[in-house]
Amino acid sequence: MVGASQLALTGRFQTAEYDTDAELLAACRRREMGAFEQLYRAHAARLKSIAYHTAGNRQDAEDAVQETFLKVYRGIHGFHGQSSIGTWLCRICINVCYDLLRKRQIEAERAEPAPLPRNQLALRVQLEDALRRIHPRHRMVFLLFSVEGMRHAEIAAILEIPEGTSKAWLFEAKRELQRLLTETKR
Repeated sequence: MVGASQLALTGRFQTAEYDTDAELLAACRRREMGAFEQLYRAHAARLKSIAYHTAGNRQDAEDAVQETFLKVYRGIHGFHGQSSIGTWLCRICINVCYDLLRKRQIEAERAEPAPLPRNQLALRVQLEDALRRIHPRHRMVFLLFSVEGMRHAEIAAILEIPEGTSKAWLFEAKRELQRLLTETKR
């Protein structure tokens, strides 16, 4: 028999694995911590990547993912299954990142802007700068498609746009990036 002290030492309780999204969702609604752990394990890496590419740094990305799962915990009863759990989580994460970016923009408007020395930027820094400068909608589609490897149907569901719009925004993102990157070489 395993004692409470042994459970405390391991730091984990035995958790059931849920085979379907429906079972996982039902367990989350019952506030079973094992279900939330499984949800986190299944989706955290993708959400961190989306948040990192949206927010621009690791600390903000981790904060955004933590805030995403807090919102999920608080609002799990509001999810009615019109989309997959993964799509719902991505939508929440993107909204959290947008809130973070709005807050950052307000703070930046209060501070004095610092010019970037573009002559000395490495290619990666140039690309990140160009990504920050393109339209936010185009950037999000580009990141979800090119970095996360999502299909246009998934992107359309997450961003709540038609699939054709996702394709058009990806085209525009690539065109904007090409223009910005060729400008910096001159």
